[in-house]
Amino acid sequence: MTEAQGPLHKRDMTRRRAIVAGGAAVAAVGIGGAIVTTASASEEPAAKGKDKGKNPPGEACYKLTAETTEGPYYIDADKIRRNITEDKEGIPFALRIKVIDAESCKPLRHAAVDIWHCDAIGIYSGYEEASQGGGGGGGTPPSGSPTDAPSGTPTDTPTGTPPTGGPGGGGGGKTDPTDENRYLRGTWLTDRDGFVDFRTVFPGWYRGRAVHIHTKVHVGGTMTDAGYEGGHTCHTGQFFFDEASVLASAEVEPYATNTAERTTLTEDTIYDQSGVTGGLLRLRYDKAKIVRGVQASITVGVDPDDTQDGEDWTTSTASPSAS
Repeated sequence: MTEAQGPLHKRDMTRRRAIVAGGAAVAAVGIGGAIVTTASASEEPAAKGKDKGKNPPGEACYKLTAETTEGPYYIDADKIRRNITEDKEGIPFALRIKVIDAESCKPLRHAAVDIWHCDAIGIYSGYEEASQGGGGGGGTPPSGSPTDAPSGTPTDTPTGTPPTGGPGGGGGGKTDPTDENRYLRGTWLTDRDGFVDFRTVFPGWYRGRAVHIHTKVHVGGTMTDAGYEGGHTCHTGQFFFDEASVLASAEVEPYATNTAERTTLTEDTIYDQSGVTGGLLRLRYDKAKIVRGVQASITVGVDPDDTQDGEDWTTSTASPSAS
């Protein structure tokens, strides 16, 4: 490093280091049967040479975790809880997230982590009328919906600009909630080691998106009775699931009732195909009895001084309906 480059150059280089997924196991998934553990090749430590030994024991730093859109269904952190299941049916899902400073590799303490996702048939709480769902008694149809099939043949050529939204689940921009439900949403603070655990159900899918969980990391604020207030959002991302686990979930109820066309991980317009740094979860479950539960873990590398609220996120491959 030249004198002219200075510490700013050093910080830029350290920010290009990636993170390693993992974290301690959340709980035993089952006894007997084949235990499936999924991982990505990008999880292999890459700290060598001068960087070796600077990171905490057993930890290697890489680059910042990928930023993505927050989607249209985010609701401010007002549900301070770790168990977000409520009465939703589905495969028990235990998610352990570790948040680290991507420059120093040190755990980020007392960061507020949001997660939110759809239920087994593709419905988001707070937006049941707007969510597409995929059958199985999904969201409430909008009031005033026609009940009869249209008759006759259209005679005019459509005019004007085509509407946005559609397959991705309600458009990429923020929309106001349509109901008071808040299942499968929650916020909790990381502990002194940067860990936060959530209990929920394995998400389902809807047309236009692969199975995913949304997340935000907030720092500099305060936890109150009304929720997390102040500070700023330093990361907005999404977590993803490998195809084997999604196909296994589709064999059991209530996922088997989801008739929505499914988008695979390689077809998804938000996932950047980079593995762990793109949000790919490490999963562990009993292959023969996934219904017993799945445990997942990932380490998220953030820049706590940055602001990443996801509202201005764009990519050349993203559709206008991404969510």
